[in-house]
Amino acid sequence: AATSSDEEDDSDSSTKAIRSEKKKNPASLFQTGGDPPKEKKSKKKAPPKGDESDEETPETLQKNSNKKGKAKKSKKKEERPPSPVIEVENLEEFVLQPAPQGVTVKCRVTRDKKGMDRGLYPTYYLHLDNDKKVFLLAGRKRKKSKTSNYLISIDPTDLSRGGENFIGKLRSNLMGTRFTVFDNGANPDRANADWSNVRQELSAVVYETNVLGFKGPRKMTVIIPGMNADCERVPIRPRNDNDGLLMRWQNRNMDNVIELHNKAPVWNDETQSYVLNFHGRVTHASVKNFQIVHSSDPDYIVMQFGRVADDAFTMDYNYPLCAVQAFAIALSSFDGKLACE
Repeated sequence: AATSSDEEDDSDSSTKAIRSEKKKNPASLFQTGGDPPKEKKSKKKAPPKGDESDEETPETLQKNSNKKGKAKKSKKKEERPPSPVIEVENLEEFVLQPAPQGVTVKCRVTRDKKGMDRGLYPTYYLHLDNDKKVFLLAGRKRKKSKTSNYLISIDPTDLSRGGENFIGKLRSNLMGTRFTVFDNGANPDRANADWSNVRQELSAVVYETNVLGFKGPRKMTVIIPGMNADCERVPIRPRNDNDGLLMRWQNRNMDNVIELHNKAPVWNDETQSYVLNFHGRVTHASVKNFQIVHSSDPDYIVMQFGRVADDAFTMDYNYPLCAVQAFAIALSSFDGKLACE
């Protein structure tokens, strides 16, 4: 079965870590010129927050594909000291703010299929993967929508479009192969004079269509706004459908836009499957498991996502992603993709 599994042999992980330390600061991969920071909605106030996991064990050397070892590792930098606990003071600010540099924010996604319609329209919950299990976001697919359309909320019980807890949405094309992530700003039709209230596009995801019908790992491209010199996201506020991240990427107009890809898994003859090294953070093989990287530094994992139980997944993200971007990218992977598999 062509699925991304848990571990590949990682005997050279320590050398990888040292090599990536010597590389230029990963933040420079994501910096684009950007507009001068005149944004009213800049999301940077909260102090740097740490990673909630303080266990860093050298278990990366073990190949334990389906062992129950819950979740300890996420990064290749074994030497990193234990990180401070992440404190979420202002939830709305935190989920839109890029992860602090040098810190992996480790989260858990749970899928709730119970109740009426939940089989077709499950609710997804995002929590910090630590002792406190701090709630971050909830998402659910909207009914009566021609395309896949997920609402994302900072309240686990209020998933309404008009509610004050609505923080963003994920919308797909008809084929379910291209997704766009918006924040909770206004539609361009309702723009104010200086356009500052209009919604931003936070990311886009493109799944490559599988025209040959082979069962194989998915190929994803993730497009995100670049970061300015102050390490803030450059606002992308399209005035129409031809100005969004997907069209800019399609037309190779990459000003202030960063292109990321999922890391290609490696075929393992022993297990007869495609495998990726998730450092113990993923314990079940699944076509949904993925790692997102920048082609200039494939050792720097911008985001990884993978199954640990039937309805539980780990989701870890790094600078420059924020929780809303990472959660929406994860939600896009749950959608059935007829054209891709």
